[in-house]
Amino acid sequence: MKQRLVFPRQKLGLVCVGAISRFQVLLHSFLVFTFLLSPIVAGAVDITQQLHRPLNSSVGQQSRDEADSLLSIGEQQYASGYAGKTIVSCLRALELYHSIGDLKAQGLAYNLLAKAYVQLGSLKEAEDALRRGLAIARDTKNFQAQIFVLNNIGTFFLQQGEFSTAGKTVEDALAIAHNVKNIEGQGLSLSNLGLVNARLGEYNKAIKLYEKALIFRRQTGDAIGEANTLNNLGDAYLASGNYQDTIGTYGAAMQIAKTNRDRTNELRAIDGLVTAHTAVGRYERASDLLEQRLTLAKELQNLREELKSFESYAQLYKQQGNYLTARNFYERAIILARTLKDSKQEVQLLDQLTKMLQRK
Repeated sequence: MKQRLVFPRQKLGLVCVGAISRFQVLLHSFLVFTFLLSPIVAGAVDITQQLHRPLNSSVGQQSRDEADSLLSIGEQQYASGYAGKTIVSCLRALELYHSIGDLKAQGLAYNLLAKAYVQLGSLKEAEDALRRGLAIARDTKNFQAQIFVLNNIGTFFLQQGEFSTAGKTVEDALAIAHNVKNIEGQGLSLSNLGLVNARLGEYNKAIKLYEKALIFRRQTGDAIGEANTLNNLGDAYLASGNYQDTIGTYGAAMQIAKTNRDRTNELRAIDGLVTAHTAVGRYERASDLLEQRLTLAKELQNLREELKSFESYAQLYKQQGNYLTARNFYERAIILARTLKDSKQEVQLLDQLTKMLQRK
């Protein structure tokens, strides 16, 4: 969790005790609803199809078209890491959906809005958006939306270290998915439940849950979900010291992600492989993988991923005792941190460089 929440790309802020208690009361009241099928994760490509329904008014149709476009843009902005812009797009879309009375579309917008607020660490706003999204799932009697939102809330708690609450919430989602025989929901919930157990250090349990999740994700042809679960499984193997299965699992995740142009999971798989190969002394292979990573980051024109590549290179060469080359990569990473105006990252890199030079 690296499980970016389905909240799949996902990086969260801090939760407060009051937020947890309110959610606990809320969650237990949302488990007896009827089922209406709709996709769990709305992607930027198909979201307008999910939201569309005929209107009598041409003005209403214009409002819907604009709202659908804004929500699609919001998805793209979130995927690109622009949470602030996502919020602006979602709030405007919500105004329009409210004006035409489309609760289902409002629910999708609130879910995306919650992810963006969480990414910015805006706890109160994220809590409110999650609460509203779950309330809409109840009001529209949409079981599948409940599965999605409950998994988001579970991942939200997980990132705050509230493992018990997170586990209970995801188990509720899994129960709903099982009762309505929702294959996609079962795959998602099992994967998140595996993540909860991994955070608790129960790696064998996590591995079994991930393996079950993969069965469901492969049935639905969810390549991104499969790559994400494979990366989670790789993390569990790595933590338990099983390097052979670690490398095979990350390798499978990388190939699936590459085929589907899923850059987030591809980068994550490469990072896992670099760690695993480095741990067993396969430095040349680790270096080859970092070269792939840096090339990909440059293709994406993503300076932050370039920075991560340089830092990983520095750590690799430092481990081999090649301090001169390691210093070069640290300095390149520091330059990018300054370009990104990330003073916290810059200080951390300078500290690593200083400590390395002191050990020489």
